[in-house]
Amino acid sequence: MGIKVLKPTTPTARHTVLIDRSELHKGQPLKSLVSKLNSKAGRNNTGKTTMRHQGAGVKKQYRIVDFKRDKLDIPAVVERLEYDPNRSAFLALLKYADGERRYIIAPDTLTVGTEIKSTAAEAPIQVGNNMPLAKIPQGTFVHSVEVMPGQGAVVGRSAGTMIQVMGGDKGYIQLRMPSGEIRLVSEECRATIGNVSNPDHKNVKLGSAGRNRRKGVRPTVRGVAMSYIHPHGAGQGKSGRHGTGGPAKDLWGNKVGKRTRRHRRVTSKFIVRRRPETNAFKKYKTVI
Repeated sequence: MGIKVLKPTTPTARHTVLIDRSELHKGQPLKSLVSKLNSKAGRNNTGKTTMRHQGAGVKKQYRIVDFKRDKLDIPAVVERLEYDPNRSAFLALLKYADGERRYIIAPDTLTVGTEIKSTAAEAPIQVGNNMPLAKIPQGTFVHSVEVMPGQGAVVGRSAGTMIQVMGGDKGYIQLRMPSGEIRLVSEECRATIGNVSNPDHKNVKLGSAGRNRRKGVRPTVRGVAMSYIHPHGAGQGKSGRHGTGGPAKDLWGNKVGKRTRRHRRVTSKFIVRRRPETNAFKKYKTVI
């Protein structure tokens, strides 16, 4: 769909880059496929703030998305493409041959009127078709992948994401994840052909604080602008109490780049190759 650059008539518009949604459905979502979504504002059940910088924002309804794609061997036609305020990807409304309608994560390049289906057997390698990983050729890019058979898609669901099928044997398929990690997944797990829609999401620049507030994001204060309550706070000028030295830390004193994955996780044995180390982790590796 591309991006939309505004004319520089104001300082805000000069730097604003938005997604062009002219091809999306302009009406309300299908009433039978939405449910109430309460605003938590970053609070838990006792009212305590457990996630900072959340609050206010425009009210939203949750779109019920079919992540399992368990309506097998019944062709469906893409009725329309829709915007979903709860995720970065777009949604596609499918109308099945028996009249039922369901939302799915829309693949990129999928157009209105295209016929797709979900199957347990051999099927054409067509964008939008859903099938077990054992039936997908090596080198194919997929998204909305299950990790456990029948669980429903849990990885590869955000805008522009693609996962490459690397082949495999003994009941497992190797997948190259977007992070570069190579992971084993059961060949019975299902995946959808193609990459996720809205790949230009990463290029968006909201341009104004007000647009961010309407998305439910509250202001964020820099650590060096705080008092001694923050590891970067206090001190003279902009230096903070640590001056220009010392590793970057968060509010709770954890160093940037510290690995947070729990030890002895059950799924660790399925990782064939770890993702490459980030620059932040390499920089502070010696002090962790």
